[in-house]
Amino acid sequence: MIVQPYLFFEGCCEEAVNFYAKALGAEITMMLRVKDAPERPPEGAMPGLTDDKIMHASFRVGQTIVMASDGGCSQASEFKGFRLSITADTEADADRMFAALAEGGSVDMPLGRTFFSPRFGMLTDRFGVGWMIVMDGQ
Repeated sequence: MIVQPYLFFEGCCEEAVNFYAKALGAEITMMLRVKDAPERPPEGAMPGLTDDKIMHASFRVGQTIVMASDGGCSQASEFKGFRLSITADTEADADRMFAALAEGGSVDMPLGRTFFSPRFGMLTDRFGVGWMIVMDGQ
């Protein structure tokens, strides 16, 4: 069994996926536009999803596949009640990823040493997705 996050960016999926490719070195494994789908969604199923919008995308961050879409493009994206957590291999990696994800977003807890990690911090990126960066060990 695999649990995978599926994020709905309500119109800015392509921008977000490209941002994660740059900020995290994510590998984009699929980017399917509505106009390129073998079948269009049923009428009214995704009201604001026009031909150039992203019907489905996936990208790999380390060993994890994250899926995404423009959703219905009907409202602002709201990512509440969860954060995506990344375990960094080194302090330099933690620093780099935190700074890259925080660009245009907001820092919720600055990256620093804690009782459980040499580097831990929380931020919300410019798309509203919450992240935690952590290093294993002390």
